[in-house]
Amino acid sequence: MMSSDYKYTQFFNALQSLIEIDSNEMLYYSELLSVVRFKKGELLLKAGETCKNIFFINQGLCRTFFLNAKGEENTFHFTMEKEFITDYESFVAVEPAYFSIQALEPVEAVVMTYHTVHDGYKNLQNGEKLGRLLAEKYLFMFMNKVRDIYTEDAITRYRKMSKRYPSILQRVPQHLVASYLNITPVHLSRLKGII
Repeated sequence: MMSSDYKYTQFFNALQSLIEIDSNEMLYYSELLSVVRFKKGELLLKAGETCKNIFFINQGLCRTFFLNAKGEENTFHFTMEKEFITDYESFVAVEPAYFSIQALEPVEAVVMTYHTVHDGYKNLQNGEKLGRLLAEKYLFMFMNKVRDIYTEDAITRYRKMSKRYPSILQRVPQHLVASYLNITPVHLSRLKGII
């Protein structure tokens, strides 16, 4: 990689943790990528729109959320630096997204478009493997979240969150953390007092 491609360093490090990719493939693939910056509060994806990108977070913090039947926002997931984020179902099926993705801080993200991902399937030696592994990561995240909500108490969910996101309480408003845990902000205050 050329030194001018520093903006893709974390991205390619993440890819190398998943697949073998040589310097020629990195150079080729970097031509298909872009880096986009989002302001705090800006949406990377709005529910109802078709998700056309997979984002890799270089810097910042995002949340994935949805609206419940009452029109209230529910935070489903947080994504921090060195992680991928998308609405995978919308991206793969090319249909309206159920989730919205919002920058909770100023965010710098490497963007893989639908075309970029499919080009990778064809032209990277391990492109299809990469697609499978990203899909598996998304599936495991989704299934773990659903399982935690239905099988674990709030204290266990809080401890798991604290381990997964050590700085989350300093970076995210308490009402969003409570929403992620599927509890009220008052309940979260009590948990913080206990633990």
